[in-house]
Amino acid sequence: MNRIIDFLKKEIVLSVSFVLALISMFFVPPSEKYFDYIDFCTLGLLFSLMTIMAGLNKMGIFRLLAKNLLNKAKTMRGVTLLLVLLCFFSSMLITNDVALITFVPFSVVLLKLANKQNRMIFVVTLETIAANLGSMLTPIGNPQNLYLFSAYNMSISDFFYTIAPYAMLSLGLLVIFSLFSDKSELANLGDREEVIFDKRLLTMYAVLFAIALLSVFRVLNYIVLLAAVIVFVLIFDRKVLLKVDYSLLFTFVFLFIFIGNLGNIAQINSWLSEIVGGNEVVVGVLASQVFSNVPAAILLSGFTCNAAALMIGVNIGGLGTLIASMASLISFKFIQKESVSIAKYLGVFTLLNVVFLAANLALWVVVK
Repeated sequence: MNRIIDFLKKEIVLSVSFVLALISMFFVPPSEKYFDYIDFCTLGLLFSLMTIMAGLNKMGIFRLLAKNLLNKAKTMRGVTLLLVLLCFFSSMLITNDVALITFVPFSVVLLKLANKQNRMIFVVTLETIAANLGSMLTPIGNPQNLYLFSAYNMSISDFFYTIAPYAMLSLGLLVIFSLFSDKSELANLGDREEVIFDKRLLTMYAVLFAIALLSVFRVLNYIVLLAAVIVFVLIFDRKVLLKVDYSLLFTFVFLFIFIGNLGNIAQINSWLSEIVGGNEVVVGVLASQVFSNVPAAILLSGFTCNAAALMIGVNIGGLGTLIASMASLISFKFIQKESVSIAKYLGVFTLLNVVFLAANLALWVVVK
C-alpha cells in the first residue's frame, strides 16, 4: 500500500490523467475508435527523442561541454550568465527536462566549490526559467511544442514567427537578471576534463538525432525514426531504455483518451469550445497553472483550431506556479537535497516567474 501511495505522489499528473480517462469511459464506452484518439506520431517522436537525449546525457557530453566552457568565467556574474545561457540555448535541442537534469546538479556542485551557496536559489531559479523559455523556440524543445507542431501540422515558418518574439524578450530579461549577480572574482573552478567517449555510441546517437530532426520536420516518416532507435539502441545501448520517462508517454495516452471522449459528448464539446475559442492564450496560461502546460496543451487542443495562440498560452503558461511546467519540479527536487530554505526558494521562484509571465503577457497584449 505504501508503495502505491508513494507512486501516486511521485506521478501525480499520470495518476490524475488516468483517473480522468477512466471516468470518461463511463460516458463513452471503449471501442476501436479509441485508437483514433491517440496521436501515435507524437508518441513515437517523443519516445525517440527521450531515448536519444538519455543516451547522450549518460555519456556526459553536455556536462563536459559546460565545465570546459565555464572554466573561462572569472566572476560570479560571468558564471551565472553562462549557466543561464547554457540552459536557455541547450534546451532548444536537448529539451527543457534534460537541460535541467544535466545543468542544475552541475551548478549546485559548482557553486559549492566557489563557496557561493548563498547564490544557489537565485541561479537555479533563473536556470529553470531559462530552460522552460528557451525550449519554446523549437518544435523539439519541450513535449507541448512537439505535440502541437505535429497535431496541427504547423509549418516551420509559422512556428518560429509565432514564438520568436516571446523567446527574444525572455532572453533579454534573463541576461538582465543574470547581471544582478555580484562581480566577485572566483577561483579556477576545475581543470579541463579529458574524457574518452565511445565513438561508436557517439556516432550512433548523432545519426539518430539527425534522423529525429528530419522526422520532426516531416521529411521522414516517424516510423523510420522509431524503428531505427529501437533496433540500434537494443543492439548497442539497451540499458538507456531504462532512462526514458515512460510515465510521460502514458500521461499522453490517457489524456488523448480523455480529450477524445470529451469531444464525443456534444454538450461538453460545445461548452469547452465556447470557453477556449478566442481565449486560447489566457485559458492556456490559467490551465497550465493548475494542470501543468503539457496536459493543458493536449486538453485544450481538442477545442480550438488556433494552434498559434494555444502554443503561446501553454508555453508562457509554464511560468507561474511550481507545477505550471513539470520540468520545474526537477530543479525543486535537487534544491530539496541542499541546505537552503525551501520557503525562500519557493518565494524567489514564484516572484521571478510572475515577473517573466507578466512581461510575456504584456508583449502578447501589444502584438496580438
